[in-house]
Amino acid sequence: MNRVDIKIISSKGAVVPCYKTEGAAGADVCALLDENVLLKKGQRTIIPTGLFFEIPQGYEIQVRPRSGLAAKNGVTVLNTPGTIDSDYRGELKVILINLGDEDFEIKSGDRIAQIIVAPVTIGNFIQTDSISVTERGSGGFGSTGV
Repeated sequence: MNRVDIKIISSKGAVVPCYKTEGAAGADVCALLDENVLLKKGQRTIIPTGLFFEIPQGYEIQVRPRSGLAAKNGVTVLNTPGTIDSDYRGELKVILINLGDEDFEIKSGDRIAQIIVAPVTIGNFIQTDSISVTERGSGGFGSTGV
C-alpha cells in the first residue's frame, strides 16, 4: 500500500477525512455549517468543509459522491469527480445537487462526499496536422451500441 502524506488544516469543528473501512478507497468528507442547509429538489449549493490541504506535487484529490447519499436521497456531487490541484490552498467546498424527489436537509458533520488521492500524469500536447485512423473514428456518444 502506498501512502501519501497530505498536510491538512481543519477549522474549528471540521471533521478530518477518514476511511471507514480497511479496504475503502475514499475518505469521507463532512459539512461544516453555521446552520442547517435545506437543499430543495432540483437545487444545487456549495457546502463548506472547513478543510484546507497541501497536496504533494504529482498528486490530486478527487471529490466524488457518496453512493448511499445518491441512492437513498438523490443527492450527489455536481462536478464529479471534482479535482483539488496540488497548488490549491483554499477551503475544500463541495458542489451538491438534489436530484431526488424530496427536499434534503444538510447538517454540520453530515458526510457529504468522499475524496480519493490519485497520482497525476502530465500530458505533453503535441500539435500536428493529422492523427491516426481507427475503426471507431469520430463516432461519438453511443456510437458503439447499447
